[in-house]
Formats: sequence, structure tokens, C-alpha cells
Amino acid sequence: MKVDVCIVGAGPGGALLAYLLAKKNVSVMLIERTNQIGKTFRGEHLNEEGESILKKHYLFDRVEKLGLLRMEQLEYWHNGELFKTIYPDPNVGHLGIHVPQAHLLQVIIEAAKECPSFQFMLNTKVDELVQDENGLYCGVKAVQDGRKVLIESELVIGADGRYSTVRKKANLDYTIRNHGYDLLWARIPAPENWTPSIKMALIGEMQLSLFTQVKGFIQIGWSIEEDSYAQLRKQPFTPFIDQLIHAFPELEQTVRENITSWKDFVLLDVFSSTSKNWGEKGVALIGDAVHTMTPTGAYGVNSALKDADTLASLIDHNTITQLDLASCASERKQEIARIQALQIEKEQAFVSHFTVMV
Repeated sequence: MKVDVCIVGAGPGGALLAYLLAKKNVSVMLIERTNQIGKTFRGEHLNEEGESILKKHYLFDRVEKLGLLRMEQLEYWHNGELFKTIYPDPNVGHLGIHVPQAHLLQVIIEAAKECPSFQFMLNTKVDELVQDENGLYCGVKAVQDGRKVLIESELVIGADGRYSTVRKKANLDYTIRNHGYDLLWARIPAPENWTPSIKMALIGEMQLSLFTQVKGFIQIGWSIEEDSYAQLRKQPFTPFIDQLIHAFPELEQTVRENITSWKDFVLLDVFSSTSKNWGEKGVALIGDAVHTMTPTGAYGVNSALKDADTLASLIDHNTITQLDLASCASERKQEIARIQALQIEKEQAFVSHFTVMV
């Protein structure tokens, strides 16, 4: 198979880039290693920038029809009691929007399929990047359902996440920063009349966050010390979960019914990363593949969408082979550095919200 651009990774960034290029009649192959869209967990909260990008490309209304939820307030709790509430700017109307990843990807990929120049391959794992006689990358070798495939392209995009195969195979640099914590995820049904909100509490010195989700669920994000989960699992489960109930007593019934063992948590090892080089020799990176974000502030998916929007604006039939990939990312690099610094600042300042209470 031969296309203009091959995009590896059908998360929000990769899918949006594929759609925007296909709209320009640039032939695109979008590759996803899993057998269905949205199978791999990624961030699901849009901020104003993510919302703006979807509206710019007339995708937001289609996503809203499938279902999304605007956060109406941010709350800080201590010992089971609410002590501070923050409301959104009336001009914005929310403090973030929960959009199930499956809804977002379904809309983007369905829109892309309306473009004749778009192709999509699920259950396809990239094994190797292909180089020409001049050392330029000109495609990928992959395996789909046990069958080897070769996809030739003028540009390969790595949108395949923080453990990016494309980045690794292209030997592009990246620097990891540990943040001193990992994260336990869990999801529980929300009690009746639960306000769409983000709720924060402090357990020990670690952050506990609740995010209301579409269809009546709550996502729990519980920070634990880095690399501590193996030892934590050896300890009794009930005292651990009692801390959650003490922080948010209203959740006792749903917590005890739905979180009954350590197996009901999913572990995310938290780190951020940066890359000096976002692309060279026919390969470019976007999203977590080039700048992994921590969960703080839910910037990851929004930054990936912005990467896609920015890169798509620079690519058409006449520019693919002439792109200066090293300079394309100059504007985005500054913005990403700012956001990652802001994430660190938020993490370090979290305890200060509770200073008057402890």
C-alpha cells in the first residue's frame, strides 16, 4: 500500500490529524494496534482549547449528540466536609468537559471515513520503519491479524503514545521526568442527584480526585507514592478504602459495592517526558509520543489535539516532502514547556489548598 502520510496510533491526536489531512485530499493511512477504537485508556477531559479545536472543525456538536458532560464546579473537601467551591467563568460555562474517548474517536473517524483519501487499519502492530537509500523514512512494516503488510509513505507520524514505537525505531531522543507519585484509577456509579463536578481531598500528603463522568459514573484518581503499589497490595484492603469513604462519606455504599479488592484499581505509572527533536528524515511525533503529560490538569488529550491541528495546517500535497520537521514544532515546544511547568507547579501547590484545614 502507498499513501502520502502514514499515522501510527488512532488516539485523539492521530485520528484528528488523519481527518484534517484527508479533508485536504492528502491520502492517509491510520494504523491502530488494538482491535477497536477507544480500547486503550486515555484522558477524557476537554479544556477550553480542546473544545475550541473541535468546534473549529465542526466536530463538537457531533460529539455532544453522543454524550458529554460539563463540570459545574470544583470542590475541596476535608474530613468529609466541603470547605471551598470554585465555579466556572460565566463566559466559559464549565471547568472541563468529560467526553468518553469512544465518543470522541467515533465522531472523528466517522468524519474521516467520509473522505475518499482516508484508510484505517485496526489490529495492526508496527514492527519496523522503512528507510530509502538516502536514509529517509519512507514507510512502515507492520503485522495485521498475523499478516505482514508494507505501507509506503512520504511522511510517518508517530501518534502512538508515551511508549511510542515510532519514536523508538526512529531513535528520536526523549527525557523522562518522574514526579514522585503513581495513580490508581477506579470507576464507580454515582449516587443519585450527583452534581457534575470535580472533587479534591488530601489523604496523608497525597491527592485524591473525583471526576464526574457521562452516564452517571465517577472516576477516582488516587495518587500514591511512586513505585509503592507492589507493597501496597500486600496490605489489607479495607483500611485503605476506608480512607476514601472518610473523605467522601456520601460514597460509602457505592464504594463498598463496587471496589471490593485491589483488582478494582488500575495502576498508571506517572511520568512526563520531553523531546528536543519532534521529527526528522520523514518522521514526526505528536501527543504523548513527543511530550508525555502527567494527569494533572487533564492537559494530555487537549495538547495532542492542538499538535494535530497545528501540524495539519502545515501539510498539503505540495509541502509534505519539503517540511522542515525540526522547526515545525517551535511554537508548540514553547507551549508544551509552559504547560509541563504549570503541571509541576499545580502538583507542588496542591497541599496548600488544605493548609488551613490540617
